[in-house]
Amino acid sequence: MDLSRYSSIQSQVDNIKENMFSGVDPYLFISPSAYDTAWLAMIPDPHQPSQPMFENCLDWVLNNQKEEGFWGECDAHGMPTIECLTATLACIVALKKWNVGIIFINKGIAFVRADTEKLIREMNNHCPHWFAIVFPSMVELAHTVGVHLVFLDGLSTVASELFIKQQQILEKEKLADKYTNPPLLSYLEALPASYDIDQDDIIKHLSNDGSLFQSPSATARAFMVTGNKKCLAYLISLVQRCDNGVPPTYPLDEELIKLCMVNQLLRLGLAEYFVQEIEEVLAQVYRNYKNQESWEKPSNSVAEQLFKDSLAFWLLRMHGYDVSSDSFCWFLHHEDIRDQIQINHEYFSNAMLNVYRATDLTFSGESDLQDARSFSKKLLEKTTSIGTRNQTHIEHELRLPWLARLDHLEHRRWIEDHDANVLWMGKASSHRLSCPHNSELVGLAMHNFLFRQSIYKYELEKLKRWSKDMGLSDMGFGREKTTYCYFAVAASSTLPYDSEIRMIVAKSAIVITVADDFFDMEGSLIELKGLTDAVQRWDAKGLRGHSKIIFDALDNLVSELASKYLQKEGRDITKSLQDIWYETFDSWLTESKWIKTGYVPSMNEYLETGMISIATHTVVLPASCFLKPSLPNSKIKPVHYENITKLLMVIARLLNDIQSYQKEKDEGKMNFVLLYLKDNPEADIEEAIACTREILDKKKKDLLQHVLIDGYSDLPKPCKNLHLSCMKVFQMFFNSANRYDSNTEMLEDIKKGIYIPLEVGTSKPLKPLSLYSGEKKTYQTVKYEINQPSKNFKGRSFGVARVSLPALRYHGHGKTFMLPKVRLSFA
Repeated sequence: MDLSRYSSIQSQVDNIKENMFSGVDPYLFISPSAYDTAWLAMIPDPHQPSQPMFENCLDWVLNNQKEEGFWGECDAHGMPTIECLTATLACIVALKKWNVGIIFINKGIAFVRADTEKLIREMNNHCPHWFAIVFPSMVELAHTVGVHLVFLDGLSTVASELFIKQQQILEKEKLADKYTNPPLLSYLEALPASYDIDQDDIIKHLSNDGSLFQSPSATARAFMVTGNKKCLAYLISLVQRCDNGVPPTYPLDEELIKLCMVNQLLRLGLAEYFVQEIEEVLAQVYRNYKNQESWEKPSNSVAEQLFKDSLAFWLLRMHGYDVSSDSFCWFLHHEDIRDQIQINHEYFSNAMLNVYRATDLTFSGESDLQDARSFSKKLLEKTTSIGTRNQTHIEHELRLPWLARLDHLEHRRWIEDHDANVLWMGKASSHRLSCPHNSELVGLAMHNFLFRQSIYKYELEKLKRWSKDMGLSDMGFGREKTTYCYFAVAASSTLPYDSEIRMIVAKSAIVITVADDFFDMEGSLIELKGLTDAVQRWDAKGLRGHSKIIFDALDNLVSELASKYLQKEGRDITKSLQDIWYETFDSWLTESKWIKTGYVPSMNEYLETGMISIATHTVVLPASCFLKPSLPNSKIKPVHYENITKLLMVIARLLNDIQSYQKEKDEGKMNFVLLYLKDNPEADIEEAIACTREILDKKKKDLLQHVLIDGYSDLPKPCKNLHLSCMKVFQMFFNSANRYDSNTEMLEDIKKGIYIPLEVGTSKPLKPLSLYSGEKKTYQTVKYEINQPSKNFKGRSFGVARVSLPALRYHGHGKTFMLPKVRLSFA
């Protein structure tokens, strides 16, 4: 282990814990909305109409323009999004209204002129509902304050289409139609002057807190139109709570923010460093879940509530809490809510994606979860068919089942994702993790991923040497799967398994692969019986050639495990290990006899032997003896296996058989799918596969319940999680093809998991940034730490730089913050 790199990671973890989990205001985790902050900056002081009422909002606009000239949150690679177009126009209007920041206005106009066409065309002919409403109105509003936007030739058609679509929406939708989400009135600030709205209509739809649908921008406009005191009280409360830019929605559900933070830690592969913090959040959420009464969900927050409830269900169930599917399937029992979701499927796409993810954790008999999965899948497919911003996320979820994904690769995908900091969609912009906090988390995740890669490369080379020394990699027949075996165990889970566990599992899998191939394709019946008898006696006398190599490798492995266990626990498990391996060899011998004698077993007889010959228990149970807490010795003895282990054995066998039936038919071997056809001659292959999948689906749901819910298995939690990891490995290998037998199918995944560096955006160098034309810059000395080499900091790991304070404000807030390439802190 690279102790210096691990120490650096631990230092980052400690810093994040101090800055993010020590009673910090949850609102600091959400990035301010430039669009909404600009609208508050436009409000004149009733007592001094020539001055802004909320000067700190105007200051925020002045201090937070990006170097490229736009306002708003960019994606995780630092690139502007279409949300930045509307935010930039709103900020330009606010500055123009008070005649300040002429340099910023000009830079903003230059950005809009240069990038509008590109950003709009990147939508691939799919214009979000909110953008069609807001963008044309922001263009018109800019014109009213004297900002004339001359777009590039060729954009006029695109822009005119947006104005036409806006008009169609305004003609079609009612102000507060309960089926339109969010309602049209929540876009009050973006409704054109020609759209006549009575002040009484506005006041009638104010919430009890004085807001218009909890939208700061809409409420700002409502106050400017009506002067309503409740609106004013809401706005003052908002600015007092969020004095550094306001969020897209207020008030925010603070519990939802915390759930999103936990989700972010898990998705980035950082959960192992924040076990206590995650548990504290989930324990509080569970207490609230147990104490809450059933209530009618308010129609104007259905999307957010459904997003939260489904996310909470997934997180709680994944962490062993017994939560009912009713906690988020309530929407199925309200026809008006289902209609609302179907009509506004684009707006509900994030919520439906969370619903779909939650149904990954379905147990047997939970029909409402099946219904929720079907409903959400249909809506997500409809959404992707017309295009959506989170299309890649949705397509990934629909294409590849959760059980077929390896955690290590999922973490890489999340780290590299352009929108990894997007939490949920608001009215006109996404709720995002604040730049400083998300950058710190992503920086830590990058360090952690690269650290894991370095360990994996070292261990794999060590494993290859062992395999070669034992003679297993040069047998001259069968499959050489040393790399596959190691990659599968290393990438399948984020649990803090040490090197010992990974090597035990990988070595066991290698021996199993070689021995299984020897029984299938190389050894004569006499040789196979001789090897099996030798394993029963645990004596290599009389063995030679391939049989001797396999036995010696097995003896080396078992002796190593028994010796380590005796040293750690003071007990000898040699006999238990030998027995479980003999049981496996004996099942291979039985299957070989069937093939060579032409015997056709019954389906039950085949499965009783086949669940042993797949050898998942031979890998998982011995390795579990080295977990903390460890597996009791009695649990690895044949006929004493727990139900969870038996479920894993059957699942792995059926997964293999579904993808291997044609190959095994050609080789004259037995297979569950083929035996079904024999017993049901009227059935075709599709029916046989469907029947096998039905059995398999129920077994997987049962295993999930045994793993996730306390009380269904006596095994320690780490052991249950290792069972789940093993099931995921087999699902990955046999999800849509037999990837394990392929020499090429796994290569790209292996490269990404172990060898290829992360592909993330490069930060631009820090440059001084003036707040006002001619303003004298104030400099601050800062320390920096380079996470990866870049063209701006070649060959230096640490150093000191001088940057202007405005530049610091532009890049983040607080004493310490992380950019994708450079970590800065006040010296």
